[in-house]
Amino acid sequence: MIETLLGGLLGGVFRLAPEVLKWLDRKGERGHELAMQDKALEFEKLRGAQRMAEIGAAADAAWNAGAIEALKGAVGAQGKLSGVRWVDALSCSVRPVITYWFMALYCAAKTAAFVGAVDANIDWIAAIQAAWSEADQALWAGVLNFWFLGRVFERVKS
Repeated sequence: MIETLLGGLLGGVFRLAPEVLKWLDRKGERGHELAMQDKALEFEKLRGAQRMAEIGAAADAAWNAGAIEALKGAVGAQGKLSGVRWVDALSCSVRPVITYWFMALYCAAKTAAFVGAVDANIDWIAAIQAAWSEADQALWAGVLNFWFLGRVFERVKS
């Protein structure tokens, strides 16, 4: 009788064992599928972010190209003469007049600083050194390079 009970019990266990193994295998497959779906979702997010960055870069490049074309058009339009002599003369004189005006203002401000220092009984050399700084040197180097190198480039073009 115990053999019958044991046989029935072992038969049931052996019959359930493949089902339990299948269930564990399906559980593992579902976990694997879920992990794969998570990885696929993460990959799609990364790909979407990369695509958005590409679209943004393309839009920036297109905007910059448009801005450059607009600048070229504006500069080209500035160089064209209108045919009215006084308008053309005024148009051509704007930049040099502004440059001379700011140069005169700058020199007046530096002269006033120098005279103020000398009036305060500061030695001439110290007053000049105080009035002329590295920022002044950089400013004037930029102005002189702009004007004189511009002439060199204009000669090379023609």
